[in-house]
Amino acid sequence: MQKGHALRKGRNSIVGSYYLITVVTKKRNPYFLTFDNACCASRSFYHARVGEAATTLSFVVMPDHIHWLLLLKGELSEAVRRYKSYVSIGIGERIWQDGFHDRMIRQEEDLKTVARYIVGNPLRAGLVSNINHYSFWDAAWL
Repeated sequence: MQKGHALRKGRNSIVGSYYLITVVTKKRNPYFLTFDNACCASRSFYHARVGEAATTLSFVVMPDHIHWLLLLKGELSEAVRRYKSYVSIGIGERIWQDGFHDRMIRQEEDLKTVARYIVGNPLRAGLVSNINHYSFWDAAWL
């Protein structure tokens, strides 16, 4: 796994582009196994200040990380910083590993396919056998 400082090299922020973001908790601590913490992480995608920087299209909150499909409105690092800040404030401690992984979605890629991949994470991880039994995800198309 790359260190946070290495993940930032060569990062581009292109307003109007779609990005798949992955953010991991410190030491992969499963902060989001608790209902309140997972709710906080889910709500924070829709915080007004986060929404100024990015539009959330899809997300999933896993026990120790999140995946986020967004439409960028500003600076990518700022959008992620705001999200991480509101989750940490809501939980009451700094919970995130430094940095994040991003992948800009190419024009020819289908956003719904990327969203399905994101939402399918709890199934692939064996957390549930039916995605309807997992509460901490959303997708604009579903």
